[in-house]
Amino acid sequence: MTFDFDKIVDRRGTDSMKWNVAENELPMWVADMDFETAPAVREALADRVAHGVFGYSDLPDSWAEAYIGWWRGRHGFVINPDWLIFTTGVIPAISTAVRKLTTPAEKVVVQTPVYNIFFNSILNNGRVPLESPLTYDGEKYVMDFADLEEKLSDSQTTLMILCNPHNPVGAIWDRETLAKIGELCKKHHVTVLSDEIHCDLTDPGFEYVPFASASETCREISVTCLAPTKAFNIAGLQTAAVCVPNEALRFKMNRALNTDEVAEPNAFAVAAAEAAFTRGGEWLDALRAYLMENKRTVYEFLKKELPLVHCVPQHATYLLWLDCSKYAEDTDALAKQIREKTGLYLSSGSQYRGNGKKFLRLNTACPRSVLLDGLNRLKTALEQL
Repeated sequence: MTFDFDKIVDRRGTDSMKWNVAENELPMWVADMDFETAPAVREALADRVAHGVFGYSDLPDSWAEAYIGWWRGRHGFVINPDWLIFTTGVIPAISTAVRKLTTPAEKVVVQTPVYNIFFNSILNNGRVPLESPLTYDGEKYVMDFADLEEKLSDSQTTLMILCNPHNPVGAIWDRETLAKIGELCKKHHVTVLSDEIHCDLTDPGFEYVPFASASETCREISVTCLAPTKAFNIAGLQTAAVCVPNEALRFKMNRALNTDEVAEPNAFAVAAAEAAFTRGGEWLDALRAYLMENKRTVYEFLKKELPLVHCVPQHATYLLWLDCSKYAEDTDALAKQIREKTGLYLSSGSQYRGNGKKFLRLNTACPRSVLLDGLNRLKTALEQL
């Protein structure tokens, strides 16, 4: 089957958060794709709508089986059905975990620059974010294990939020790296909350490693957030899961998610997830190939037209991390100027902390013609500086 990712889908007037912008503006910021979801998902939702009754929903065994089959077949990780708990989204699950697995004023380690909403989940719940900056050598990012252990050893640190693969730098953490994190966290009695929502958006030929599969230690000290929403562009359907192998941790998370009332599916959540994980593989593989070509388009464009912009090399996510330090020391103002001059709406990097103030984040998950429009707008803006 072939899939048309070049098709332009007009999302204006649909209450899209991404596209709620002025008529001349081009949003390439939030991690939301401009592609229709997989045909299998659309068919499953159409069938559910055709039924016509949308009452309260239970979780069938087939929901867990869909996750289990996908992670076993795609990622080589065998999940016990008892480990899985439904939740309405990864962010609700993260906020719940912060409340349940830590106490007020305790510290939560994050490796910056990192997804900005992590800070909301920490600060809004009266905890303290403790940054362990990734090391950037002007080309790529790696973990600073000496700094990480120093932060984990703080007596007030009880939780680490891991981004695997990492947003926004696009890094795929290897098994050795993940296992080392597990050993350090066990040594200092820190639980790991692993956000793996981007895990299925790797380039063809590249695979992520589930944190819980890296070692027995990693499995026993972790809560992992999983979902079809990012890969299949169905975030608005509010369907996700947490995977918790350790029985004691699982009991805490199960009670906490139910207490927070984010453990029950809506009428479409199960059908969408099952369709994605049981019949969406061919579409996803085609999408990954298209996204890789989009990223290659960006690399080539920057090399030819904007050589002072360095794109951090990556093999995961559709979000590119652009080093614009040759143009500005603070990209908050730069992003504003680009938007005002050309209508191109990018994410400024400072919100991700760490050294993010020198970067812009570019969402490449759109038809190639739209991507080229965005790149030309970026060129126009930067040439005017």
